[in-house]
Amino acid sequence: MSSPLHGIRVLDFGQYVAGPAVALLLADLGAEVIRIDPPGGPRWASPAAAALNAGKKSIVLDLTEPADVTTARRLVAGADVVVENFRPGVMARFGLGPEDTLALNPRVIHLSLPGFAAADPRRDLPAWEGIVLAATGGFTDMGLNRILMGVNPSYTPLPLASAYAAALGALAVGVGLVARRRTGRGDAFEVPLAEAVLEGLAFNSLAVSDLPPRYLSLREHEIARRRAAGEPMDLTYAQLQELLDPFYRSYRCQDGRLFYHCCPAHRTHAIRSLQLLGIWDTVRAEGIPVVDPYLSTDRRPDGADCTLLAYPLSARWAARLSELIAAAFRRHPALEWERRFDAAGIPGAAHRSSLEWLRSEHPRAAGLVATVDDPVHGELTVPGPVVWTEGTPPGRRPAPALDADRAAILADLPAGPPAPPPDPPAAPGGLPLAGIRILDVTNVIAGPMIAATLARFGAEVVKIDPPTPGFDPYHAVVIGMHAQRGKRSVLADLRTPAGREVLDRLLPTVDVVTFNGSERQLGELGLDPQRLRDIRPGIVLVRVDAYGGPGHGPRSHAAGYDDNVQACTGIMTRFGGGPDTPEEHAHLGTIDALAGFCGAFAVVAALAGRGEHAPVMRTSLAAAGQLLQIPFLFDGAGRDDVPEPAGPDVLGEHAGYRCYPAADGWFFLAGPAEVVATVLGLDTAAPQDLLAARFRERPVEAWAELLGPHGVAVQRIEHIAALRSRGLVRESAGPVPLRGSAVFVRHDLHPSGRETDLIAPQAVRPRHAAVRMPSDAPRYGAHTRQVLAELGFTPTEIETMAADGAIADGWTADHTYLPT
Repeated sequence: MSSPLHGIRVLDFGQYVAGPAVALLLADLGAEVIRIDPPGGPRWASPAAAALNAGKKSIVLDLTEPADVTTARRLVAGADVVVENFRPGVMARFGLGPEDTLALNPRVIHLSLPGFAAADPRRDLPAWEGIVLAATGGFTDMGLNRILMGVNPSYTPLPLASAYAAALGALAVGVGLVARRRTGRGDAFEVPLAEAVLEGLAFNSLAVSDLPPRYLSLREHEIARRRAAGEPMDLTYAQLQELLDPFYRSYRCQDGRLFYHCCPAHRTHAIRSLQLLGIWDTVRAEGIPVVDPYLSTDRRPDGADCTLLAYPLSARWAARLSELIAAAFRRHPALEWERRFDAAGIPGAAHRSSLEWLRSEHPRAAGLVATVDDPVHGELTVPGPVVWTEGTPPGRRPAPALDADRAAILADLPAGPPAPPPDPPAAPGGLPLAGIRILDVTNVIAGPMIAATLARFGAEVVKIDPPTPGFDPYHAVVIGMHAQRGKRSVLADLRTPAGREVLDRLLPTVDVVTFNGSERQLGELGLDPQRLRDIRPGIVLVRVDAYGGPGHGPRSHAAGYDDNVQACTGIMTRFGGGPDTPEEHAHLGTIDALAGFCGAFAVVAALAGRGEHAPVMRTSLAAAGQLLQIPFLFDGAGRDDVPEPAGPDVLGEHAGYRCYPAADGWFFLAGPAEVVATVLGLDTAAPQDLLAARFRERPVEAWAELLGPHGVAVQRIEHIAALRSRGLVRESAGPVPLRGSAVFVRHDLHPSGRETDLIAPQAVRPRHAAVRMPSDAPRYGAHTRQVLAELGFTPTEIETMAADGAIADGWTADHTYLPT
């Protein structure tokens, strides 16, 4: 079975992370990628850059030389895709901007990945990763822990903006290729890193008016209490642990290694974990409430101050369970607990550093990492693909030697200048995925984000969930206010004969099925690939799981959430500063959102190369988590000596790339430290504390005006709440601007009856194709009867199925959107 992008030629002009990562995602699905570097090679001299250039071809072109520009233009004339991540206008100066490439080749898809959009006043600011994160709340909204510890700003070395932009950029290319099948014409897409990271961290900016107290964690209650009392946020790491939910925290095991216990809010996971730990009988005897999480609090039995089946637990039960669970974990080593949790199908993971992850058995066996013979770095272990087709053999080709393919690339060019383009076909426009129907059989965040992301491009989505919810209202409903946008909701039990009949009538009408879970669950639900193909030839199945890869490893079928993967791949260890103080990175969805974007790319890649036998497309949280850590996800000679910025006290990488306090707040500085020192009248070897003292003397804008002309970027460190306040528009006021900067939408007509603030879907900006505002996330089951009627079920049949429990109109008796 051929790869879906076989025959697609990509020109990769990108540098650092975002552009090269897009091209790598395309290459992993079969595209031919020609990497175009300036003399001297990639500007990022790191083994990680070699990882991003795996399997590409290489040619060196000096775009300041007219002859090389001519060569580049000849390459564009024969390309399908152009990828670049420079500031707006840079490529145009070489005659290779979007207008130029589309004039040369009307079928080309031109992807620009600037730090800030062309229409953004900051478009000319050198948009280093730290500058973009400072501008988008990335250093101030890194989770509840950092707020309570008073860590502000909170630096992260992860290239969040570049990783989210890479996935959304690859998605944009795929959307353009799908549209080109219909229109015969290409398009230009802009995916600004600043807007991409705001979409990636969407769950950190989600705000719901008058959210009932039952949905607030102990940490959120403590933050509110301290703010009301005027008390400082000064908790120590040890004190913070007492506020963590027992199903969302780390425990020390017999061997001293910490284990991340993350299995809350599921109908069976919490109880089964307590059974596995040997403490369920004790907990049950002590009377922990186990009541329906969808009951309103005023209908709970007397004395039930929470329920084990919902997050969060009350303070007294959180403390008691944490005590019992901590004692239980001390009975076995962490890796033994990991093995037991995996065998029982319960999410959990031993904490590891990134190097421990790279050197462990599972990622190697699963093809999540591969060892190559790099022409510069020698033997090098690098990440495997983030998105792949099922059946792809594990492995990686190394990055090419610089200019290694020059002769072959030039020989393949047509003689003479590019031929004038033919008369363009009918102008493209409209929604590029109009007419594409998706069946969404996913849950929580990563899976639902696939179809929610595609809805903006015109895809029609039917979401099926079971009549009895598997997750509590916080994770299903509150989080779903973002993850379930643009869908119709059906509640049907696919394990029953009646539910299976619903599925079998629906499948012939859809083009794509999205699913997150195991192969076993696919079969149980009637979604195994062969059955899907028998019913609907050419149907695309996209599956996301926790630890999957192109091969099979010991944890390939293990259950897991975002936090579990953060723990075992090294994100928490680095963020917290070491193996004894791991911390969750951000608050919600750091990896989940990225995996959802990658899954959306997998969908459009399969549609772009669609044939009668569409491949099964795959991605995983582990693969996405590796992309987030790409600067650190390599292993080879000297790797143990490579420093990694880690812990809550870190403010940056070095004196020229870090957070500094000014007279009126914090800012991020990015530029050569010696240039900064010279402009400030200091010795070029001035230490960071001397620079910091000088910066306190004047406001941020003064430093930006002074240092900007010298090529040094200065960006005030923003808070998401402030960005949301400045960029908020009401949905009821009219069409939402989807090409602005940091636009947030107050959904003031939301079906929940609560005003809900969400980031606008504005990161992917086609020049010709349309993008729409998705509909609000519906109440679960709101469209059950409507969809079944469309499938030909009679009112009597629908009533019978409802009476038998095979379908439902809602998860609460009174059809409440969000239980109070």
